[in-house]
Amino acid sequence: MSEWDAAAYNRLNNPMQTWGEAIVARLPLRGDETALDLGCGSGRLTEFLLRRLPHGHVIAVDRSANMLEAAREHLQAEFDGRVEYVQRSLDEIDFVARADLAFSNAALHWIKDHPRLFRAIFRALKPGGWLVAQCGGGPNIARVRARAGELMTSEAYRPFFGDWTGPWEFASPEVAAQRLTDAGFVDVETSMFEAPVQLASRQATYDYFENVIFGTHLERIPDAALRANFLEAMTEQSAGDDPPFRQDYWRLNLRARRPAS
Repeated sequence: MSEWDAAAYNRLNNPMQTWGEAIVARLPLRGDETALDLGCGSGRLTEFLLRRLPHGHVIAVDRSANMLEAAREHLQAEFDGRVEYVQRSLDEIDFVARADLAFSNAALHWIKDHPRLFRAIFRALKPGGWLVAQCGGGPNIARVRARAGELMTSEAYRPFFGDWTGPWEFASPEVAAQRLTDAGFVDVETSMFEAPVQLASRQATYDYFENVIFGTHLERIPDAALRANFLEAMTEQSAGDDPPFRQDYWRLNLRARRPAS
């Protein structure tokens, strides 16, 4: 999905914000680094990163123009001059030795080609620079992925999806570690943990599916009624879960360093 509804995402992304704030709080920073924020979204987490970098600079990257504009509006009054905004897919960044840190939260799984992504991040880091990231991994949202897969092969939806399986890459810790090593990183650490997200109601789940999980799917369905039916079917199945409306999130932690020489 190239464009996001920034206002809806701000309203709905509390789990991602909470996970991201915990990562930023643990970053070992001097305070004067240049950091890449890969998939900066609406800038709410970028603000936390900037507060950890009182003498530093952030390059905020997102492929969504809506998100970048929201980030600019959120950050400009307080951090003007310390943030550079770049609209680009994360695997297409072309920086060379620009950053001391590459940080990302809840974004890398939207890039299908992780080997290419990790090579681009490696190039963007200065020698000795770190990648610290968290994204979906392994069995992340496996239940709704399976249900969506069945719906996509049904008669009503098959013409819009063909053999397309989805927009995500949810790697295991072992696969991610090998890809980081192959890209040239050292001191590679990967791990995964379960982090279920409990949504409050049928309407909240429908809203979450529409604006956080299935936006890319919906872009492929030209008819508004069919889009609504897709969301209704997914929400109805989630209502039948025990407990209802709980989403089976798994988070993949990534940490790696570009060699100093």
